[in-house]
Amino acid sequence: MIVKDTSKVKIEYEGFLDSGEVFDTSRGRAPLEFVIGKNQVILSLEKGIMGMKKGEEKEIKIEAKDAYGEKNPDFFGKIPKEKLPIDSRDKVEAGSILIMKLPEGHEVPVKILEVDENEVTLDLNHPLAGENLNFKVKIVDVE
Repeated sequence: MIVKDTSKVKIEYEGFLDSGEVFDTSRGRAPLEFVIGKNQVILSLEKGIMGMKKGEEKEIKIEAKDAYGEKNPDFFGKIPKEKLPIDSRDKVEAGSILIMKLPEGHEVPVKILEVDENEVTLDLNHPLAGENLNFKVKIVDVE
């Protein structure tokens, strides 16, 4: 059976950046299971595995614009240090990631770009925004 629209698939994968840094992998975990067309994974990854068969392996390159998009400069901002949770205020440093709760209740990862005495500069873009994504995938099962 081949992967087509509405197929339920299981894949083993390794996702890495152009630099070679691995950002995610199924190694050591159960294969990733999803249904084509249900927006459960990046659309470009779905398109990349269409037509593959069980046992087939492939490398898929996804440009940043087709993954999490380019970095949006409107998503950078400064907040007073006092707005951070009390237990985080003295621990934040440039390069660290905080999980912040949005007013509607969603939690999002936020990268700390800069910390000074009174303010913290944040990047609210998705951590993989602006990055080309590369995947090595193997189709484990197709229904």
